[in-house]
Order: sequence, then C-alpha cells, then structure tokens
Amino acid sequence: MSSGGPPRALRSDARRNREKVVAAALEIFTERGLDAPLEDIARRAGVSIGTLYNRFPSREALIDEILPDLIGAQIEAGREALAHPDPWEGFVLYVTRTCELQARSRAVTDALSMRFDRAEKLAEACAQGLSHVGAIIDRAREDGGLRPDFTPADLVYIIWSNARVVEATASVAPETWRRNLAFVLDGLRAEAAHPIAEPPMSPEQIDEAMRGLARR
Repeated sequence: MSSGGPPRALRSDARRNREKVVAAALEIFTERGLDAPLEDIARRAGVSIGTLYNRFPSREALIDEILPDLIGAQIEAGREALAHPDPWEGFVLYVTRTCELQARSRAVTDALSMRFDRAEKLAEACAQGLSHVGAIIDRAREDGGLRPDFTPADLVYIIWSNARVVEATASVAPETWRRNLAFVLDGLRAEAAHPIAEPPMSPEQIDEAMRGLARR
C-alpha cells in the first residue's frame, strides 16, 4: 500500500548518502591522507557531519570501508612477485608496486604506517599484504640478486623515504620518485649498478620542491 512508500524512500536516501560519503572519503583520503578532517569529507559529500557519523560512527569505520581494496593491490603484487621466475625481478616488482601505490594515494602511505590499529579490516589487509615480504626477500637473497644483509625491516626505510620524496615532488615532478627508487634498488644489488631511465629534476624543480616543504 501507499504507506510503504516513505520507508523505502528513507532507505534509498540513506543508501545514497552512504555512497556519497564513501566516494568523498576516498577522494579526500587519497589527496590528503587519513588524518583529513571528517568535516571536509561531509562537505564534499554534500551531507551534514551528523549524517556522516550516522553512517560511520568513527574515522576507523570509514577507513575500513575504503582502504582494504587499495591494499588489495599490494597483496596481488606480493603474489606476482613470488610467482616471478627471476627472484630479483620479483623483489623489484613488489617494491616498485608498493611505491606506486604510495605515489597514487597518500592514504596508502598512512595505511602502511599502521597508525590506525583500531581499523580492524585495514590492519588485517595490511598484515596479509606484508605476509609475502619475507619470502620475496629470501628468494632474492638466496638467488644472489639481493645483498645478503637486507631484511624485511629494511624495507620500511624504503617505504618511509619514498613517502617523503612523493610528498615533496608531487606537484613539481610527480614521477621523480622512480629515479630515487632506481638509486635505492641499484644500491641493493649484489652486482654492479645499472643505468637509470628517469631523468633528474631540474634546479628549478628542486628549488620549488624545497620551498614547498618549507611551507608545510
């Protein structure tokens, strides 16, 4: 009967609001990281902050809705790295894919830092993504491509340093992190370094990036 109309309309409105909040959160978290104000997400979604909290009672609940799918790309990279016939190239593939994810989304960098331990789904996805790391590194070391003293803990340094390079150069030379990573990877080889395809930044780009960091 006609009395069934309003509840269905309300459920439809609630679903649309949820979808708008999720879309806005993905955009803002990608642009600005997981610490971005929830008020800004609500504003971009075109809803009130109360509506956002009705759908997602905490920041972690919103993070859990969005980030596991992004981390899924890292999980797949781990599988591909272990399946690669060349252990060194598998290692390079995994590290490069991880850095690419960081370059595409500040949210990924925040997620990999494990700062949001109350986001249970995210923590589970990150743990799964990192579960391949030891085996990827062991294969590359045992095959002789990766220096023998490199450990999974050392991979954290690459992730941290890449995050800073991406942050400093995103608006100036957004692909220059690849040059930095190429130097890092050559330094990890057990053989001589190879040529690097990515050109260096110009003096003007370096100056602009440095001034940008100083303003933050």
